[in-house]
Amino acid sequence: LPLTSGYKASCWEVHLHFNNLARLLQCVLVLSILHWAVILADIISPPTCSADTNTCELMSSSSSPVVLQTAPFGFPWKTFDPFLFCVYHDDKYPEGNEDMGPAASLKGRDIGQDFARKDGWNMYHGEVVPGFPQHPHRGFETVTIVRKGLVDHSDSVGATARFGNGDTQWLTAGKGIVHCEMFPLVHRDKKNPLELFQIWLNLPSKNKMVDPYFSMLWKETLPVLHHKDEAGRETRVEVIAGDIADKRALPPPPDSWASRPEASVAIWTLRLDPGAHFTLPAGPKDVHRTLYFFAGSGVTVGGQSVPLNSLARLQPDVDARIVNGGDQVAELLMLQGRPIGEPVAQRGPFVMNTQQELQQAFMDYQRTRFGGWPFESDAPTHKREETRFARHPDGRIERAEPAPPGSIY
Repeated sequence: LPLTSGYKASCWEVHLHFNNLARLLQCVLVLSILHWAVILADIISPPTCSADTNTCELMSSSSSPVVLQTAPFGFPWKTFDPFLFCVYHDDKYPEGNEDMGPAASLKGRDIGQDFARKDGWNMYHGEVVPGFPQHPHRGFETVTIVRKGLVDHSDSVGATARFGNGDTQWLTAGKGIVHCEMFPLVHRDKKNPLELFQIWLNLPSKNKMVDPYFSMLWKETLPVLHHKDEAGRETRVEVIAGDIADKRALPPPPDSWASRPEASVAIWTLRLDPGAHFTLPAGPKDVHRTLYFFAGSGVTVGGQSVPLNSLARLQPDVDARIVNGGDQVAELLMLQGRPIGEPVAQRGPFVMNTQQELQQAFMDYQRTRFGGWPFESDAPTHKREETRFARHPDGRIERAEPAPPGSIY
């Protein structure tokens, strides 16, 4: 296991002190879960950026008064304080089988760690259904924007959900949570494409040990700005966080950095018709603002061409005119926020401020499993016919669609 010798030793201490094979095996199981969580987070951990200069390797400078730097996407996408990273999933899943896994051969895949994008899709850490079985987090938030497809969520504080096709889940890990995110392929008679962003938003030190918080932003409730230029070409801006014009986002979790007005956190997706142009209004001077161009054929920002699959760091306190000069719809993600400005210590699924806090996080998870896993499976899914819903830790049920016959929720 790629953990420090202290964690390995703790298993042997259980064995020596208690001479109990069952406890030894339980300890090894916990460390195995941590092992895979560390591998997952290391696979998608971002390159190190300088906190002083706020620059990353492989970024090119710009002479534009609007665009500061550009860079091609990596995996994950580079982000800037207060964001930790953004990962983009675009899986062309085939029809589903009777178990809601892919109705296709899994031969040639590294099952349990399948990131090779064979045939245009991954199983990730799933063995039957694609996705990410139970794994822990501490010290930050996940914002999961599901544009296509479905996600089945379950966690150690008792929440469970099925969401997607435009929904967003905002989860504060705080002092610790274990959750799973599976991608059920519910359609047996047609393909099951999945497209989503998962954004990690850091928490300030005073909020890293708050209670976990689970929230859903259903697509029907998300504010959307529709803007038409003088030629009638439309730009659509979906507001996950922050505000633009007269559109204000739904409230974020109470302990989020985004809940502070002075943090100026904004998460928007933009969709421009071919030939359309739109101006991002100037924001505060001391925020980080980044555009990610992930679909289309050609855009300019502030008069500078930005290649497809590239990011552009913007001067935040000036207007930024975006022009879709291509013959396809252009789509972009914008992340903005005032830096938290604190040290970041990250190892695998835990993000704290010091190495000592990281060590404590591993010890706490090994000891408590952050409340334990209340499900029989490490990768639970809901019934195929289940519709979009959420059950909160207090038992409250939210339904974005009517419940199907026989639903247990």
